[in-house]
Amino acid sequence: MSKGVSGDIVSLERVSVVDRVCHGQEGATEKFFYMYMYHFSQLHVRLPLDDFTMGVLRALNVAPTQLHPNSWAYLQAFCILCKSLYLEPTPYAFLYFYDTRPQRPTTWLSLISRPNISRMDAFSQSFKHFKDGYFKVVVKEGGKSHFLNVDGSTKFPFSWTNNPSRYKDMGVEELSASDREVVGVLLKFVDKLPTKGLVRVYNSVHPIIDIEGHMAQSGKKNLTLFQSLRKEMAAKAKAAGKADVPNLQESVVEVHVHGGTKRKAELPPRPEKGKDVKKIRAALLGTASGAGSASGEKLPEAGLIELSEISVRKDISIDLPDTRLEARP
Repeated sequence: MSKGVSGDIVSLERVSVVDRVCHGQEGATEKFFYMYMYHFSQLHVRLPLDDFTMGVLRALNVAPTQLHPNSWAYLQAFCILCKSLYLEPTPYAFLYFYDTRPQRPTTWLSLISRPNISRMDAFSQSFKHFKDGYFKVVVKEGGKSHFLNVDGSTKFPFSWTNNPSRYKDMGVEELSASDREVVGVLLKFVDKLPTKGLVRVYNSVHPIIDIEGHMAQSGKKNLTLFQSLRKEMAAKAKAAGKADVPNLQESVVEVHVHGGTKRKAELPPRPEKGKDVKKIRAALLGTASGAGSASGEKLPEAGLIELSEISVRKDISIDLPDTRLEARP
């Protein structure tokens, strides 16, 4: 696979036959971390990771692939719920609702819902083969400010650690004022909140409408409370001079796993502006024939990774060899 898939922020690179997600950075000339395919295909994670997500990984002292998929679902659901309520998601407000039980020898870390405290319902998605698809995310020069501190250290563990953090029955007194605000609002919900539905909202054209739909399915009380809280929190945000509506779909790079055989992706020119950055489609994988839509438009084919970038760059052309991204357990 060619380097520079996502320009000067990150590049997605195939793994070798000896690479494992638990391996370190030995011998690497550029900093990188591993991500699973499921992060993007099912949980709609976006790159670069936001401060909240990196903060959770840092607080747990785990690399992205070291946190179990179901726990990622809780993280994603919590984040979009907070933003929809004009709350700033914080790592410790999130972790207040969960315990952790690191195991020896080190393996994947799972978040365990605290009885009578956690507000998310159990995430029932099966990730039986999540270990079978992963790749390297290599930090390029333009991505260093997103992933690295000023001293060059990483903002979260890039490699698996031997000592994930243990959390058990965190007390409210351990939280900051901003953490307590978030926790206090979310504790007002009595019925369990729909984790899977909230995660799906990341792929929604109308996120608030869809959140309300999922709330209604989980109970009328949730919907009524969500609508009243959203109105109340919007008024508070406006009074505090924060009138901007939270952007529930903001990202710099999006990665979507599809399938197919395309090997070239090029940005369409915009009138009088050359090629802009609204969308980059990078086709990686496979040789299956693509399908078309009912309107005749060609749809993404099986085996594609699609990148969408919203930074300002021009004249981008991506050529990828006809190769398959290797998946190793």
